[in-house]
Parts: sequence; structure tokens; C-alpha cells
Amino acid sequence: MKRTTAVFFSLTVLTALTKPVTAADAQHGETLAKRWCASCHVVAPDQQRGSTAAPSFSEVANRPGLDAARIALFLLSPHPRMPDMNLTRTEAGDLAAYIESQKK
Repeated sequence: MKRTTAVFFSLTVLTALTKPVTAADAQHGETLAKRWCASCHVVAPDQQRGSTAAPSFSEVANRPGLDAARIALFLLSPHPRMPDMNLTRTEAGDLAAYIESQKK
């Protein structure tokens, strides 16, 4: 009986750990960027201008050693030069995926 319970428990844990992770949605990230970020950052190639103090998303995406995970973490961490947009983890992931899509 104990062995059956242990096997069942192990299979349950394994199943939970192998469920597919929802991929970030760069298209949703683009929508967020155009709504929340475009007043300061150039968020798309067709955007005419942003603030001169804020880097374009393309510049951010092409910084060495910066990937979507690090961008998302940055977006979730408070930092003084940007307003706190209270992004959810999903929104930060989507926005990071969109920024990463700007890589050249």
C-alpha cells in the first residue's frame, strides 16, 4: 500500500512539473508597449519619436547579455526612472517578449 501511494505521488509530481509553460505573447506585449511605453520609448520601427532620455526598444533588445527573462525581471522591479505600471508577471513576460523581438 505504501509503495502504491509513493508511486502515485511521484507520478503526480512529475506530471505537474512537466506541464507546458505558457509562452509569452509578443503580440500582447506590443499592445502594452504602444499603450504604456510609447510616450517615452520608441517601441516600434514605424514610431516617429519618443523621449530623448529613454532608449528605444531596439536599443534595449540589442544590449549584450540582455534576454527576455532579464527584461521581464527589470520590468517587475521598482526603478526610479520609470513609473510603476504594476505589471503582472504575464504582462511583463509579454512585454519582454515584444522587446526581444526588436533584436536586429
